[in-house]
Amino acid sequence: MDSINYNEKGVVFDIQRYSINDGPGIRTIVFLKGCPLRCIWCSNPESQRKEKELMFRKILCIHCGLCIKACKQGALDTSNPNFVDRSKCIMCGECANVCPSSALEVKGKLMTVSEVIEELKKDEKYYFSSNGGITLSGGETLMQPEFAKELFRACKARGWHTALETEGYATEEAINKVIPHVDLVLLDIKTNNDEIHKKVTGVSNKLIKKNASIIQNISETIIRVPTIPGVNADEKEFSDIVKFVKTLPNVKELHILPYHNYGEGKYYLLGRDYELSNLKKLDDKYVDKLKTFVESNGLVCQVGG
Repeated sequence: MDSINYNEKGVVFDIQRYSINDGPGIRTIVFLKGCPLRCIWCSNPESQRKEKELMFRKILCIHCGLCIKACKQGALDTSNPNFVDRSKCIMCGECANVCPSSALEVKGKLMTVSEVIEELKKDEKYYFSSNGGITLSGGETLMQPEFAKELFRACKARGWHTALETEGYATEEAINKVIPHVDLVLLDIKTNNDEIHKKVTGVSNKLIKKNASIIQNISETIIRVPTIPGVNADEKEFSDIVKFVKTLPNVKELHILPYHNYGEGKYYLLGRDYELSNLKKLDDKYVDKLKTFVESNGLVCQVGG
């Protein structure tokens, strides 16, 4: 076996500790930047672009002016309603470095496998005591296949359980490079309808459906359905998703992820608009009805996770 490349680098935008979702036990989630989809409900908009991005939390700003002095590009201006002129910003991070209240934050950091492992080792005892482990999320993790592969290999070398969250929109080469090192794949299926998929994510679902078949033959796979009113939550669209999942012989479990707007505030921190600001959440009784339908089709079903 080739030695692990601990110097392989990837763009990470967050490391979340003590998660009890996204795989079994207590987990640490490493979020990678970059995603080919633009789901209109995305709760991590800071993950979409692979490049670094600047977030501005107006509520934390104490108007000290240090960031304006530090910005050599003139990208910060109190007369600008958004404060940050993103067409001028070169993401040098100098403004965030001098901000005493953390109102400005750069999302995205180039890290080596070795650096990430050192962070993960701090919580190693919880992985073993809870049968937990590491989950890579994003963004779309398969957009950084070399980094994901080497990071997973390093995790497996320490005996950690590995999980991957993916939308499945990737090359077969990336899948074959990464998935063999993954104990559990959490694969999103948004809708079985290709035209709807294009409308709400910006891409066709044909590659995703093809890759779902490949992935479930390599690693244990759970299908997750972000269930969005007006997109895939009605009985016909949801039923079509379940029918597709039934064509994947090794998939035994489906998770319903009811729509939430937890990420809405992040769009404004990035100077973007959120398309679904007036969308109402699904009624709990209706979600239970969907769960019963999934179970009636012979699949284990969980709400959330």
